[in-house]
Amino acid sequence: MALNPHIALFPGSFDPFTIGHADLVVRALPLFDKIIIGFGINAKKTPVFDLEWRKNRVKQYFQNESKIEVATFSSLTIDFALENNAKYIIKGIRNTQDCDYELAQANANREMSCSEIETIFIPSLPHLGHISSSLVRDLYQHNKDIQKLIV
Repeated sequence: MALNPHIALFPGSFDPFTIGHADLVVRALPLFDKIIIGFGINAKKTPVFDLEWRKNRVKQYFQNESKIEVATFSSLTIDFALENNAKYIIKGIRNTQDCDYELAQANANREMSCSEIETIFIPSLPHLGHISSSLVRDLYQHNKDIQKLIV
């Protein structure tokens, strides 16, 4: 199968979608004709934020960007990428822990599933590197204002 080199998948649970996530998408936009922001559904996780609320916020944030598509999937990320003809998977790296985890995932995808799909790592900007969905959820659950951290 020949995958489309102009399509990338940016997958995650995005619970919630942070300004760090948005920055990665914006920085990757010049590289692709289409970026699919894929909201992965993991049956083992109970999200804090409603899926439709998360998706709608991302759609609204990128409403003027025709190259963005928002989708939901419950399959393996690599299978969703193949279903959507995406040649690339975009992953953000904030620190060495992210790097170790994401590199292992990329290698597993390559070895076991599909050697045609490449993972592109984009480092977070220094002023956004501390922002994670986990941090935002923790702040939210302690009644702190999270609006400046999410889209």
